[in-house]
Amino acid sequence: MPTIHLTTVIHAPLERVYDLSRSITLHKRSMTHLQEDAIKGRTTGLILLNETVTWRAKHLGKMRELTTKITAMQPLEFFSDEMTAGDFTHLKHAHYFKEIGNGTVMIDIMDFGTPYGWMGRVFEKIYLNRYMTKLLQLRNRAIKDYAESDKWRVILE
Repeated sequence: MPTIHLTTVIHAPLERVYDLSRSITLHKRSMTHLQEDAIKGRTTGLILLNETVTWRAKHLGKMRELTTKITAMQPLEFFSDEMTAGDFTHLKHAHYFKEIGNGTVMIDIMDFGTPYGWMGRVFEKIYLNRYMTKLLQLRNRAIKDYAESDKWRVILE
């Protein structure tokens, strides 16, 4: 069961970073190269506690769907989403936020598992862990880019 841990420093106010992290619109923009779209549940705006979103995107040459639900939320500090349907055996993504002197520290902790027994474990180690890490880094760069410039206004106003 791989666990990804990322820490991103963003020179922007905590509330802005927190809201951009919950933005369906910004997530879609950060994943356009995968043709990602929100097709069911919350499809625009800021996702809230107990809401779901179903994403459709092209991964590994195939259109795939993943449904997640916001299972925990402490405004401006934390939220967690968990897979309710999709290709993984499980997927949980915890998002933590901490205000610092010149901005916000955003911490992502994601763990997931794949089916297919030992072959799935090998696939996780050789490919999938790196692939998922790069997707999270790409998403975090988009959040940072929007939060540290005036682009955030297009998403949050």
